Amino acid sequence: MTTPPRRDALVQLLAARSARRGTFTLASGRVSDFYVDCRLTTMSPDGLVLVGPVAHGMLTDSGWSVDSVGGLTMGADPVSYAIAYASAQAGTPIRCFAVRKAPKDHGMGKRIEGSFQRGDRVVVIEDSMTTGGSALNAASAIREEGGTVIGALTLVDREEGARAALQAAGIPLIAFTTAAELKRFIPAT
Repeated sequence: MTTPPRRDALVQLLAARSARRGTFTLASGRVSDFYVDCRLTTMSPDGLVLVGPVAHGMLTDSGWSVDSVGGLTMGADPVSYAIAYASAQAGTPIRCFAVRKAPKDHGMGKRIEGSFQRGDRVVVIEDSMTTGGSALNAASAIREEGGTVIGALTLVDREEGARAALQAAGIPLIAFTTAAELKRFIPAT
């Protein structure tokens, strides 16, 4: 079986545009010699064209019955939007939403924005995962609003505990690629 061309193209785009070696402090507080800012890929036209169909295909292949996708703003946002667009193009619409880190202090005081509905079967989206903390935070908000979290999807699994943390919470994880795969394309510093 050959690797689909879109997958190869997205891996190469993430490696070239989003991944860096150096010394970085991650959102988890950990210091790492590798950093990936997926937004440099997911917020670009050529990145969105690849991310949507690839991620939608991953959800289709998972066998999960998904009503909506979303995660903590802002890393999850472009991935979720691209999935929703690709799903509409494929004739299998999946709605999307964004989860705020904290409820708004004005208006309706919502924490979840977009087309999420109580009772939705949801896949939590992250652009990259290290410990899984952001995905677990989003899952908690989704459950508080009456959603059922059936899984999580990330573009990059940094392989530093997220999968185990999510599994411990009963949330299976599917990942497009790993830090180890991306590192193969980036020279060591």
